[in-house]
Amino acid sequence: MTSDISTFATPSSERPPSCVPIDWAAVEHWLGLRLPADYKRLADRYGPLDFGEYVWIHVPCVQRDRLDYGEWLRTTHRQARIETRHLPEAERPVFHPEPGGLLAWGCTRGGDVLFWDTSTSVDPDRWTVVVRHSGVVPGSGLLLWHPYDLTLTDYLRHTVRDTWELPSPPGPLMGPLPGTVARTAFLPDAEPWIPPVPVPPRLTGAERRIALETGTGLDGLRLLSPPPEHPYLGNGSWEGLFAELGTRLPGEYVRLMDRYGAGIWSGWLRFHTPLRVGERRFLTHVEDTADAYRQLKDGGADWFPLAVWPEPGGFLPFANSIDGDYLGWLTDGEDPDTWPLIVWPRHADQGPPLEGGLIDTLLTWQRGRLATPGFAAPDEDDDPVEFAEFLSWDDRAYW
Repeated sequence: MTSDISTFATPSSERPPSCVPIDWAAVEHWLGLRLPADYKRLADRYGPLDFGEYVWIHVPCVQRDRLDYGEWLRTTHRQARIETRHLPEAERPVFHPEPGGLLAWGCTRGGDVLFWDTSTSVDPDRWTVVVRHSGVVPGSGLLLWHPYDLTLTDYLRHTVRDTWELPSPPGPLMGPLPGTVARTAFLPDAEPWIPPVPVPPRLTGAERRIALETGTGLDGLRLLSPPPEHPYLGNGSWEGLFAELGTRLPGEYVRLMDRYGAGIWSGWLRFHTPLRVGERRFLTHVEDTADAYRQLKDGGADWFPLAVWPEPGGFLPFANSIDGDYLGWLTDGEDPDTWPLIVWPRHADQGPPLEGGLIDTLLTWQRGRLATPGFAAPDEDDDPVEFAEFLSWDDRAYW
């Protein structure tokens, strides 16, 4: 068995690998697992690694806005868990921190994800590799999840193969790849990763029941998704905005914004800054969205049936998602407080107006109970209290 990648890979001269100090005792304590010795040697010698110009090997490190090892593991395992739910229950892999779960160690430019199978052995040096291929790989049939009877180093060795050292290929391997190792280009300034300190639950049991079950209106929403101490709305005024729009806006929107301000809900739904003045003011976003909708409507009115503000009953957007969905009102009638809420979904047919008002809709969504196209929902195994959050913006934010 191969024990060291230095026997088949050479450092890049343009981006030579460089190590990041790792406290392995702290990392393994946080994971609740010992890690393979070859992986720890690799990480200690090379740091975060671009292997064969195709595979990113992630090691415990952090770089602001790029990678946090612990968060990467969490999101990678969560996404993999969601992707496998369509498989028959007996065929679904489990993922760390479940006992014997798959533990991610890398990914590729092609969207493959590489794991160890920690159920292979109580000895981590005998853990074998499982790859979630992003598409059908020659030799795999229709199997996207493929186990290999190879440890990490042996798997990497076979990706840079010249000839097979085994009687037959050990599976649908990627490559052959060049035998190079380089510092991961998007992590030039990676720093040591410190495992997070366990924190007590944000809510007591009684508060959790109120937040998820019995709380109502803005009070329930505040408990579930705490608002910022200083909401950011911009440096204008509501009366100035209403004058520019030629209409007032629904009172519950004003109450919500006065408490929360501009920001993003659950990392997905972005509320425009309502009282900003200047080039990126609220009206700019409304007009840009309205113009885009009209152009699409001109090409297919059946697919885009809404009238557009300032037409009577027209769609007036005030928020959008990172996926390109838009939330707004149908300006039907002279009283804004009666305007129905509606979603213009990016990846679904246009649906009817929502039944509830804005605050109740947000509360239902943050509880994970809103089944409406155009709204991202937590996974069934997610804790809704962790899903529910609000992050405030300031005057530097585009939105």
